[in-house]
Amino acid sequence: MRVLVVEDDSAVAEPLLAGLVRNGIEVEHVMLAAQVLAAAPGVDVVILDLGLPDDDGLSVLRELRRISDVPVIIATARGDETDRIVGLELGADDYVVKPFSVRELAARVRAVARRRRVDTTLESGRIQVDRGRHRALLDGVPVELTAKEFDLLAVLAEEPGRVVPRQELFSRVWDPVWVGTGKTLDVHVASLRRKLGDATVIETVRGVGYRLATGDE
Repeated sequence: MRVLVVEDDSAVAEPLLAGLVRNGIEVEHVMLAAQVLAAAPGVDVVILDLGLPDDDGLSVLRELRRISDVPVIIATARGDETDRIVGLELGADDYVVKPFSVRELAARVRAVARRRRVDTTLESGRIQVDRGRHRALLDGVPVELTAKEFDLLAVLAEEPGRVVPRQELFSRVWDPVWVGTGKTLDVHVASLRRKLGDATVIETVRGVGYRLATGDE
C-alpha cells in the first residue's frame, strides 16, 4: 500500500513518515497543495493536512474530489466541529485531530483502503480473490473454501508480503473481541495451504502472524 502524506511541517512529517513505514506502509511526501493533484493518482490513500502554506487543505480536497475518488484522511490541528463537518461533506473518508498516534493512523489508513476494495478482485500470483462474488480462483478455476477460509485469504491477499498480526486476523475474520483458542487460526491456515497447494505460500512469522509470500523475495 502506498500513501501520500501532505504535510508542510517537517517536525510532524518526519516521525509520521517513519512511523508509517514501520507499520508496513510505503509513503510519498509533499509539502505544498500544488503538488497534491499530480502525486495523488499513484497512491492508495492521501493523508491531508489542512494548514498548507500555498492553499487551504479544504480547497485541495475539493479539487482532488473533482478528478479522483482516492480515499482521503484529513489529519489536522483543526478540531472544530464545523471543520470536521465541512471536510467530511467535501468527500474526506476520515478526519483525525493532532496529536494522534501513528499506529492509530495506520489502522485508519488500512480501514479506508479496505472500504474502497470491498467489491474488487485481489490478485497474488496464480490466485484471484473476487470479493464481489465471494469466490477464490486458482488459475481461473474456483477453489472450494469455507466462509472463514475465504475471508482469511482475502485479508492476506490485500497486501501480499505484509505480515498480518494474529490479532488483526482474529479481529477481521472472526470477532473484534476474540475469546476462542488461537489454534482456530492455525487450523484455517493449514486448510488454506492444503487447498491452494504450491500456488501460493502462506508464511508463518513466529510470534507475529502470517503473510502471503509475493514470490519475488
